[in-house]
Amino acid sequence: MARKYKQVHRKEIDFDIKDWEKIERKAEACHTTTTKYLRQVILSADPTFYDMKQVAPLLNGMRIISNNINQIAKKANETNNITADDVEKLKKEVESLSHILSQSLSTLQSKKV
Repeated sequence: MARKYKQVHRKEIDFDIKDWEKIERKAEACHTTTTKYLRQVILSADPTFYDMKQVAPLLNGMRIISNNINQIAKKANETNNITADDVEKLKKEVESLSHILSQSLSTLQSKKV
């Protein structure tokens, strides 16, 4: 005997107020309900996943550098012995590392599902 009603699975998702308002505006622009809009967006999406193992060493290095910068800043504040040139050199090196990290992330291999 066939079932009279289709089986469903409910899942609750939390959104912050701003995100929910954005979703409501988009659903309204499509002349549909938020439920139908979200279902369509989720089911028609083609998600991309990245293997973050490739960048873990880079991210770890950036964390170490950030900790070192914080220690330098703390010592500089305590001793009042740092020049604007020192700060500028440090800033340029961090920007350079950030640029390298950004390039590495942009070439990261993605895996479609």
